[in-house]
Amino acid sequence: MSNARLEGKVALISGAASGIGEETARLFVQHGAFVVIADVQDDLGNQVAESIGLDKVSYRHCDVRDEQQVEEAVSFTVEKYGKLDILLSNAGILGPLTGILELDIDTFDNIMATNVRGMAAMVKHAARTMVAKKTRGSIICTASVASCLGGTGPHGYTASKHAIVGLVRGVCSELGAHGIRVNCVSPYGLGTPLACKAFNWEPSEVEASSYSAGNLKGIVLKASHIAESVLFLASDESAYISGQNLAVDGGFTVVKHVVSPLTN
Repeated sequence: MSNARLEGKVALISGAASGIGEETARLFVQHGAFVVIADVQDDLGNQVAESIGLDKVSYRHCDVRDEQQVEEAVSFTVEKYGKLDILLSNAGILGPLTGILELDIDTFDNIMATNVRGMAAMVKHAARTMVAKKTRGSIICTASVASCLGGTGPHGYTASKHAIVGLVRGVCSELGAHGIRVNCVSPYGLGTPLACKAFNWEPSEVEASSYSAGNLKGIVLKASHIAESVLFLASDESAYISGQNLAVDGGFTVVKHVVSPLTN
């Protein structure tokens, strides 16, 4: 495979039974990587692994809210493939579309436990093995345009995605000394199972809504576009990029949104 950008690399991807994680797993394998899919959706996860090829992909059950399961997923990866070069910490939940006046604190706690605590655990244990084995690894966390702006998602989700950016920046400052890069990727609205379930919409309806509100016209954002961006951050093409929040949003987070045409 002459264009393989991850030849011989080993990657662990959480939340990889569907959506961005699944697309990234498929793309990583196309570029020569061995991949461990970690998720709580066992049937889906095993189906994805089998469809890609069990010579290149393994499935491991992992609820990121349980640090022991996270540690075991990392250990499984290293025991099976000998090392860990890349982590995509991608598992996350959206939570109910309620306002602050109706905010359920237990639900909020679960969002933070999954999206922030779970991500911190993934980064912790991946970094431990990378440091121990002197691997110049790449750690990538999935954030969101909600990490940059308010009003693009539920409050708990928005708070959690802002926290992920803080986690990435803090960890970047520590792991740079070990040659480990830490970045996050922030997608705009996608027709993934996460969004479809939250809005009770079909993927095409989510995509149509995002396209209508989006800044960049002539293209519909797909999970494959996010996977390509993650591939860039995982590969040596981004060898000196760390601590960044790469927004894959067609400029949505950097332009002013107006409801009527500008006039003189």
